[in-house]
Amino acid sequence: MTGFFYFCTMKKTFKPGTMIYPLPVVMVSCGDSPETYNIITVAWTGTICSDPPMCYVSIRKDRHSHPIISRTKEFVINLTTDALAKATDWCGVRSGRDHDKFKEMHLTPEPAQVVKAPLIAESPLNIECKVVEIKELGSHDMFIAEVVAVNGDEKYFDPSTGLFQLNQADLITYSHGKYYTLGEKIGKFGFSVEKIQHKRKK
Repeated sequence: MTGFFYFCTMKKTFKPGTMIYPLPVVMVSCGDSPETYNIITVAWTGTICSDPPMCYVSIRKDRHSHPIISRTKEFVINLTTDALAKATDWCGVRSGRDHDKFKEMHLTPEPAQVVKAPLIAESPLNIECKVVEIKELGSHDMFIAEVVAVNGDEKYFDPSTGLFQLNQADLITYSHGKYYTLGEKIGKFGFSVEKIQHKRKK
């Protein structure tokens, strides 16, 4: 038929799974005293509401951090960078039952503004969270939380504009079992509908 194009691709179907990638990979810090502090690496995390600001992390019941966060109803999401890649992976494969992750990975627990859980000082951005609901899903429980404070490293603030330049922090992502740095910027929000301003000829 004139004016219509048919495009056929060959696809393979496999069993349902978690294939939404890439994802942020974060270190979640928890605990309400130095002896209970712990770090768990999480990729099942994200934003779920902007007003009020809310996010979530999903954690298996058998992970050491699960009962800590269930008890305290608080945690901190710490964004990760290229320089923190080794610590990020290590904190995901070692258990806080057997290791002091802050000490062994040379990470610095720093007091938060609102919650009792510590910030990770080496992270460029720390998001303080208070749990409002724990949703049992199956292999993981989802901790739905309200963001109560955000802390950014001063060196990423533009002195002329005051804007926080997170793109300069060398963030890393997680995709199907592997870690990646971010690539080049290809656009900005709304660029597809942005009007092109033509300069007038003199």
